[in-house]
Amino acid sequence: MQIEIKAPVLPESVAEATLLQWKKKPGDAVRRDESLIDVETDKVVLEVVAPADGVLTAIHQPDGATVHAGDLLATLDTEAAATGAAAAETASAEPAAQAPQIRPVAAAPAASPAARKLAAEQGVDTATLTGSGRDGRIIKEDVLAAAKAAPAAVPVGAAPAAEAGARLEQRVPMTRIRQRIAERLVQAKHTAAILTTFNEVNMQPVMDLRGRHREAFEKTHGVKLGFMSFFVRAAVEALKKFPVVNASIDGTDVVYHGYFDIGIAVSSPRGLVVPILRDADVLSFADIEKAIADFGQRARDNKLTIEELSGGTFSITNGGIFGSMLSTPILNPPQSAILGMHNIVERPVAEHGQVVIRPVMYLALSYDHRLIDGREAVQFLVAIKQALEDPSRLLLGL
Repeated sequence: MQIEIKAPVLPESVAEATLLQWKKKPGDAVRRDESLIDVETDKVVLEVVAPADGVLTAIHQPDGATVHAGDLLATLDTEAAATGAAAAETASAEPAAQAPQIRPVAAAPAASPAARKLAAEQGVDTATLTGSGRDGRIIKEDVLAAAKAAPAAVPVGAAPAAEAGARLEQRVPMTRIRQRIAERLVQAKHTAAILTTFNEVNMQPVMDLRGRHREAFEKTHGVKLGFMSFFVRAAVEALKKFPVVNASIDGTDVVYHGYFDIGIAVSSPRGLVVPILRDADVLSFADIEKAIADFGQRARDNKLTIEELSGGTFSITNGGIFGSMLSTPILNPPQSAILGMHNIVERPVAEHGQVVIRPVMYLALSYDHRLIDGREAVQFLVAIKQALEDPSRLLLGL
């Protein structure tokens, strides 16, 4: 029976998508739920899998093609025999009097989209790898380890080795997600009056609190106690005091949000994404840490859904994990403010008339001056600073 394999239903507001690279070719045997190709939208990567066991008889859209929801991608025959080399070898090995037996092509080990993309770039054959992820799934770290073990391998698509003095260039198309990021950043710069205010926070109280309770927290909740949960809780308390920072502009109206959906910027193989931590005001420290860890893992595997990347009333980005000392983050429209965290560095500070060494982080709050006045922005950032320098305020709602 012939089965048509079509492009998946695309998320709302997404009109088209791009096919990445086919993992099978016409004539190959496939198994039910085996990944055939990844479809990239400007927000998420979707996976197209085989609906049944069979043979891929035709591919109707090539790598890199632009498709819409429901477009015909390929045709699968559930009764046909494989025509590849493996099937030919099977037939020739059997006596002529016997009917040839079909030897199905073994499915390649399951790999995350991020791992498959990295493997293609590094020239690593995922079929030779043993996955360390859940249920033996090949993850990005497995590919990196294999690439490191074979340094002489040349990544697929890489420019050839150049002679001394050669001036090489390589032109590659931007991914849809990178195009979307560029579009939104330019939109923010052109439509909002962005200003940034700065402050510094002594992280010693938070670090002391983490040091006292880190082991018990991880043993009780099964997740590490990081810094981000403190910043989320501090931001929520500050947003309650200054609701305009949690608001947004819609035409000539100001929309005040009675909920606190915090966007957490995380890196993915295809660029920065901002999944939303919804109703952060009712989440415990453990809930926040678990959600952020889950976001980070699924961002690396390109498994975040469009719903998780939509909405949000305020965002937090942490350039400190990359070593950033200070930056001016750009708004995530239609939000009106974003908090930038940075690396923690021991610095001399004055306390009670004496110079002491403290772990200090610089904070940056970028905000839309059309809606938020400088006084409110400064006081909002001071509220975050006060909450972090005295974490007990977070427990008492002060």
